[in-house]
Order: sequence, then structure tokens, then C-alpha cells
Amino acid sequence: MFALIPTHLPLVLRSPRVLIGIGATTAATIGVVSYVLTRRRPSAEEIERERRELLARVGRITDGTIMDTMVAEVRCPALDLADDPEPVRQGPLTPDMIVYVYRIAGVTYECAQDVTMLADLVHGVRTDLPIQVRYAPQNPANSIVVAETWSGLRLGTRPPVPYPAEDELDKPF
Repeated sequence: MFALIPTHLPLVLRSPRVLIGIGATTAATIGVVSYVLTRRRPSAEEIERERRELLARVGRITDGTIMDTMVAEVRCPALDLADDPEPVRQGPLTPDMIVYVYRIAGVTYECAQDVTMLADLVHGVRTDLPIQVRYAPQNPANSIVVAETWSGLRLGTRPPVPYPAEDELDKPF
């Protein structure tokens, strides 16, 4: 085996251990570089969803207030008239952005959450009622008001729960 090692190399590089170490280091470097270049990077939506999940799971809760809800203009193509610049709105609209304010340790934070991906969870938001905000204790500016598994919003009126009849009140559970 020593006959295969070129003689023009310095004596330190002629050792089989050194050659194996150089080969292993080169292979590891090539593997790490190929992983970094070919790995799948998370999209912005995936990063935001993971942030919401983390805050919904471990975030602290405080009280807040909705300052504004931003709704994209909706136009009805069937009723769209060229001389009517006002959009036609039908029913309660779902907000795209919720601007809210909350206070922690004497500091007031004003934040906004993009809720376009959570449209079914924010339909009929009441802006006249207080809300709950989940925030990260290490970074109180990192907060949410709604996630896939948690909501601090007060939604529109729910159907009333029927009161049981008098004969049903006497029945045991």
C-alpha cells in the first residue's frame, strides 16, 4: 500500500491515517454543502403558521382591544357599473388584517395580524368587545389574537341556546 503513495508528497501527508482523515473530511464537507444547497426551505406561510402554533401552545395571555380591521374591497362583477366607484358589499365581511393594542408591564404594544389564512375563524369579529392576546414572554411584541387552535376574539352573535322545558329540568343527568 505504501508503494501507491506518491513520493513527492511531504512525509506528513504520506501517512495512511492522514489520507483517510483528509478523505473523510472532504466527504463530510461535500455532504454538508449538498444538504444546504438542496434542502427544502419553508415558505413564508409555513413559518407564520409555526409561529402561530408556538404562541398558541406556550404564549401568555393578556387583555387587549381591537383598534381597526382592514377589509379588502369586494366588487360584485354582475352589478359592477363603470360610473359607480363604490364597491358592492354583501353581508358581514371577513377582515384581512386585525390591528390590536395591549399593555404589558406598563408598555403599550400596537400590533397587526394578517388573518387571510384564517378567514373561517374571524368571520363576524366584534370590534366593540375586549379580546385576549397571546404573546411570547421573551418578546412581548411577538403576539397573536387568533390561531388554528386558539382564538382570543369575540365573534358575532351565536344562536341562542334553548332553555330546557320544565319537565326536562326534573330529569336526572
